[in-house]
Amino acid sequence: MKESQYNWNIKDVTEESSVLIPKLEQLNINSELAPLLWRRGIQDTEKITAFFKPTVADFYDPFLLHDMEKSILRIQEAVEKGEKILIYGDYDADGITSTTVMKEAIELIGGYVVYYLPNRFSDGYGPNKEVYQRMIEEEGIQLIVTVDNGVSGHDAIEYAMNQNVDVIVTDHHELPETLPNAFSIVHPRHPEGNYPFNDLAGVGVAFKVACALLGEIPMESLDLVAIGTIADLVSLTDENRSLVKIGLEIMKQNERIGLQALADVAKIDLTAVTEETIGFTIGPRLNAIGRLGDAGPGVELLSTFDDVEAGNLATFIQQKNTERQTIVKQITTEALEMADKLSDEPILFLMSKEWHQGVLGIVASRIVQETNKPTIVLYNDEETGLLKGSGRSIEGIDLFQTLSVIKDDLTSFGGHHMAAGLTFELSKLDKIKEMLSEFMKTQGYDISIKEELQIDSQLELEKVTVEFIETLRLLAPFGTDNPAPHFLFEVNKAINLKQIGADNSHLKCQLTNGNGSLDCIAFNRGADLFEFEYADQLKLVGQLSVNEWNGFRKPQLMLQDYLIDDLQLFDARGKKGEEIKPLTDKVAYLIFDKKNPHLGQKANSFLIDSEWQSKLEAINTFEEAVIVDCPYDMEIAKGIFSSLKVPRIYFLVRVNQEHYLTGLPTREQFGRLFKLIAKQESIDVRYKLDDISKFLKIEKNLLIFMIRVFFDLGFVTIDDGLMTKVQNPTNKPLQESETYQSYQNKIEMEKLFLYSDIKEIKHWILQQEEPK
Repeated sequence: MKESQYNWNIKDVTEESSVLIPKLEQLNINSELAPLLWRRGIQDTEKITAFFKPTVADFYDPFLLHDMEKSILRIQEAVEKGEKILIYGDYDADGITSTTVMKEAIELIGGYVVYYLPNRFSDGYGPNKEVYQRMIEEEGIQLIVTVDNGVSGHDAIEYAMNQNVDVIVTDHHELPETLPNAFSIVHPRHPEGNYPFNDLAGVGVAFKVACALLGEIPMESLDLVAIGTIADLVSLTDENRSLVKIGLEIMKQNERIGLQALADVAKIDLTAVTEETIGFTIGPRLNAIGRLGDAGPGVELLSTFDDVEAGNLATFIQQKNTERQTIVKQITTEALEMADKLSDEPILFLMSKEWHQGVLGIVASRIVQETNKPTIVLYNDEETGLLKGSGRSIEGIDLFQTLSVIKDDLTSFGGHHMAAGLTFELSKLDKIKEMLSEFMKTQGYDISIKEELQIDSQLELEKVTVEFIETLRLLAPFGTDNPAPHFLFEVNKAINLKQIGADNSHLKCQLTNGNGSLDCIAFNRGADLFEFEYADQLKLVGQLSVNEWNGFRKPQLMLQDYLIDDLQLFDARGKKGEEIKPLTDKVAYLIFDKKNPHLGQKANSFLIDSEWQSKLEAINTFEEAVIVDCPYDMEIAKGIFSSLKVPRIYFLVRVNQEHYLTGLPTREQFGRLFKLIAKQESIDVRYKLDDISKFLKIEKNLLIFMIRVFFDLGFVTIDDGLMTKVQNPTNKPLQESETYQSYQNKIEMEKLFLYSDIKEIKHWILQQEEPK
């Protein structure tokens, strides 16, 4: 048995959703999408039309945002007076695109604009008082407009306002209990606002300011809105869906020189851009520069009109992304090793003085995926005594709320329910861990509860076609709150298994159930090849895509999760013990030979003999078992395997002497030995055995066996190493010898457990009846 990583939630809504079919047919939309729309809450004609055919008419009035009119009047006043305006952004993809959108909008009405993206290492996130002071005193800044930050920047904003420099905050992050004393705050969730949609990205808020400022919709900015919105993982519903869907179409027209240059170095086709292109290619590259240093080149790239400059900037960003990937891989490996040693802790705190601060959020996400635990990854700054880092959470635990409990002990802190950034003194680590652990207990948080995975429906392999997958794409763009459909498949076998990727980290195979087949790719599951190889029944959940290669287009399942809910047997025969890698540390070692040198070497080793039933209860508390050597007693083997409740069994099956390969002696070989005995009164079998073996041309161990058989049958006697023939012995068949029967039984047992296919062993086990 192999448990799923997620808690699967599947509910058949076919009957309820059937009411949508006439509406979809009227709109000329494939009726197969009815259940998928119903599950997403798209259940009336108006919503269906807006979902599939969004237009700019779906955009909400920007003046519904709190302080929008006040902010626009102040920007217009600054432009009229020729004031120098600072756009203060953020160092991620959302911040870069927000800054570019706001910069281009103010420049369009003739504003004198400069921008500043804080360096995450020297400036930190959000308004920085020292930067504000420098920009005001040295650059003559007279108005500051924040984008994608600001609601937590009390000190810096207070300083600027006291210097008679107004600060307009445009932000979308979690609102603190007390808002800063800014000139104005434009935020979709402002308690005094009336905006109909509260989950705009930072670039979405900047775009709404641009619309209000220009008095029209700047269509040319929607490509940037799509990038920032997708990259920041905000909800892709309501207005965000319209912004992104239209923005992707704008992007396909390739009118922004910098984007085309970035696409060229990343080897992507912008004319076929999707949300996946942004999420996996464009977004990470823009994020990379801010993670490793100055994010400014991102704004320069997106706003340049110079082909040469665009090419140089795109190459620089590509190099930074490659550097970022290498760093992330190294730190993730180290962090996972640390996490393995902290399995009892409800929140993982992982830290090192060697780790690069810029990628800690990515690493935290990877650790959460592997451990299903809230994780905070920190850089230990020995010079300042501070720990600086990022946290990521799981679905059921609000990280922002949890960390708010210790905010008084934090030097800085911000974020939302799934992610946060924080800084605190190393000396407070133990106190913070204790407080958070206690808070999670009082809140009843249970990290053992699996994250839920919504499954849209179960499909048969033969139903999956390229045409069906293209129909599903009508639901795109996919993302937060509008995930790509997940489908459940039950298959008999995974074939053509192979590990792929530079370090064999991915798994590729073909799923089959006798009636159909489907290609499958499982990222970061290369080590699971062993699981798939020996599974007779698999349940898999994933998303469907079209794999295009050499002009061929084939359906493909991108695996998200899987389970195996029956007995699993793994073939480890011929492998060294250390090559076996059980899934858990709850492994029982079953040893059938009391002379086995490995017996007792491990605390969880059990001798399986005639008293096996007294050990069964203890054995069945384990999750996995290793069959160390060959069971030679058929009755004991039947008893133990029929009663074993351990769901995962590894067959190592070491033997000291291979009876099956050696085989039983032939009648001709027995005849040769019999003739030799008949010619001599006695034979020294203690010291002359090697000579006899050579003379008879019979292997020594086989010869010993034959002598024991003759002894059993009363053909010879053996006294003090001398074998003497018995005169006129009773004629008996060889099969009456207990030694012969035992050897014959060992051959049969080795044939079953050492040389049979693992499927045959499983079939034999399932045939055994549990003792009554």
